[in-house]
Amino acid sequence: MAELETFDNPHPQRDYTITHVAPEFTSVCPKTGQPDFGTITIDYVADAACIELKSLKLYLQSYRNEGVFYEDIVNRILNDLVAAASPRRMTVTGEFTPRGGMHSIVRAEHTS
Repeated sequence: MAELETFDNPHPQRDYTITHVAPEFTSVCPKTGQPDFGTITIDYVADAACIELKSLKLYLQSYRNEGVFYEDIVNRILNDLVAAASPRRMTVTGEFTPRGGMHSIVRAEHTS
């Protein structure tokens, strides 16, 4: 996995929401080996640190060839981002494109 980087929150005294959207997320289905596509949305209220975007992009791209279920992807991303930035609140949502007639949305939340 690519390393996540952070920078000092320029306004740590205020609660404000940061939203990052990655509409070209890709991974691999661990059962079929077929590619999975989706949009990962990260909403958070930073505490002392914010997530640096280039490192986030590289981190998300590191899932490209990894066989992982949707539920695991979303929870792993949340765990890694919380470990890196210790946000006050964070929600990670994965909206995955239809496969076999099913459209899946997985959401995981963290509150401090």
